[in-house]
Amino acid sequence: MADSNGTATAERRSRGIRATGRRRKTPSRRRRIVTVSLCALAGVVLLGGAGLGFVYYQLNGNLKGVDINAALGADRPQNVNDGSMDILVMGSDSRAGKNSDYGRDEGGARSDTAMIVHIYKGHKKASVVGIPRDTLVERPDCTANGKTVPGQRRAMFNTAFEVGGAPCAVKTVENLSKIRMDHFVEVDFTGFKKLIDALGGVDITTTKPIDDKYSHLNLQPGKHTLDGEKALGLVRTRHGVPGGDGSDLGRIQLQQAFIKALMNQVKSIGLLTSPTKLYNIAETATKAITTDTDLNSIGELSGLAKSLGAIGSENVDMVTLPVAGDAANPDRVVPLERQSQQVWQALQQDKDIPKSAIQGSAGDKGGTGNYVK
Repeated sequence: MADSNGTATAERRSRGIRATGRRRKTPSRRRRIVTVSLCALAGVVLLGGAGLGFVYYQLNGNLKGVDINAALGADRPQNVNDGSMDILVMGSDSRAGKNSDYGRDEGGARSDTAMIVHIYKGHKKASVVGIPRDTLVERPDCTANGKTVPGQRRAMFNTAFEVGGAPCAVKTVENLSKIRMDHFVEVDFTGFKKLIDALGGVDITTTKPIDDKYSHLNLQPGKHTLDGEKALGLVRTRHGVPGGDGSDLGRIQLQQAFIKALMNQVKSIGLLTSPTKLYNIAETATKAITTDTDLNSIGELSGLAKSLGAIGSENVDMVTLPVAGDAANPDRVVPLERQSQQVWQALQQDKDIPKSAIQGSAGDKGGTGNYVK
């Protein structure tokens, strides 16, 4: 599925990012690193690209790309050119290779984390919609390895990536939201850990104890600097929060809180004043991620980072897809139709997600995100 990297044209480099939809925006002069998602961090830390010119081709060779456009063809939502942008960012839970430390390899990878990042017109703010992996959705027919994988009603969302890789995950999200994804970014367990370590860790403050034997995480209330291993434990924990039910919903809120802490950390460490650290992070990031082929070059990624430079954590609204427990299976959730449509319609129209959209949703109850700041 991975393609070799193409060389960006002069026109694409001059714009900073290829305009294939909601992307016609002159890059910001500010080079603050930002990406509003656990996985999108990997793309954004490619940072102020001008300073990396002498290693451009070396870093470019690290990148892996999936041709989403070729795989999905024309049967997709309309490619609206209004200056906004939608990116599907995912964390892979494959247990192959070094990831086997986290469990047995069962022959496939699932989307352990999935978030739709909507960048508003003007690139001053963003909304992030987390999709619980246990959500039952209608998975469309997908093609994998030249074969058709039949669709399925009431399929767990994360099985889309398992059966059909990135193209099937994108197709399932587009079928659910009726919004065309402009880009795709994936990072796996090992890559995430290395990236956090390259950054020197992430500072957080816990307000309540978090103790999860499954993710090997034990944090007492107070300030902590999380290395890659502990950061991964935090964003994966489902069992360690007081009153938690072991579901994916509380974990998403912890992820959202961690992302904001991560954004603030990256902003504060002054990477542009340290070329060595900048290069080390860029080297780690480019090895850690897989993107769509429109994004898998240093020119495109650094252009994206600079164009999002005006977005800070205070300008990011994070919600979970409105869901309720499934009546037939207490271990699954289903989208709340009316509230979910409010979310998708707001993003389609490039508007803020209304507060009414998450009222009554199981996904934003419990306040586990308040455990971390």
